[in-house]
Amino acid sequence: MNCKNCHTELTADSDFCNRCGGKVIRNRLTFKNLFEHISETFFNYDNKLLRTFVDLFKKPEAVIDAYVKGVRKRYVNPLSFFGITLTISGLSVFIIKKYYLEYLDFSKMFSEELINNPVSKQMLEDSATGGTFEYSSLILSAMIPIMAIISFVVFFDKRYNLTEHIILYMYGMSTIIIISVFAGQLVLFFIPEKYLLFSLLLYLVMFIYHSYVLKRIFKLGFGQLLLRILFFFAVFVAVYIITIIIFLIILFITGGIQDFIPKK
Repeated sequence: MNCKNCHTELTADSDFCNRCGGKVIRNRLTFKNLFEHISETFFNYDNKLLRTFVDLFKKPEAVIDAYVKGVRKRYVNPLSFFGITLTISGLSVFIIKKYYLEYLDFSKMFSEELINNPVSKQMLEDSATGGTFEYSSLILSAMIPIMAIISFVVFFDKRYNLTEHIILYMYGMSTIIIISVFAGQLVLFFIPEKYLLFSLLLYLVMFIYHSYVLKRIFKLGFGQLLLRILFFFAVFVAVYIITIIIFLIILFITGGIQDFIPKK
């Protein structure tokens, strides 16, 4: 008998391949063993996906720091984990656009002058029709390298290089996405009118969670963590201002700045 995955020769009583670790499947596929396989893959604590998610809360350093140091088998790798969460996020966006679009009117949160601005009005209309949700995955993906670069500057005296900071935030953002998807669906089901407030509070959750992760990984005291956070915000504000300046320069060069000038 040979392993169906790597073709290594096995003994007749083998349950797993001693080379690739693949499980020996002897029975034909039925609904019963298909359900058992799905349950084992996604709901068994011993599976990598659930273990990765749980340990990113209990002991994030065991997932992130271990991966950086070379542990590859115990947890889902960051790229796969992020890909899974983006898929879940895409499903959530589909459900929101199909059943809860009426609760996505962001115009109620802004002043009349801002709403009457042509560019702002178009952006708010896009959000109300679910247009901006189509780019949510791209926005979340773009946040990872930005936060990693800032974190690399703030924690320049630590052992993590830039790539390892990207790994850190890839795991961290994946965790936040999973929370936002499942908690968001509960909010929409029970109190949909509070979903916009939930969306804003999610940024606070993201900040607190990443502070917790950084504290655990770099073994920081409360005072040290507070100083690093203040430094992080200072760098973030600097990057934000530079980005706004570049954006305004581009608008000025292309003539798009006229759209932001109030009409008389």
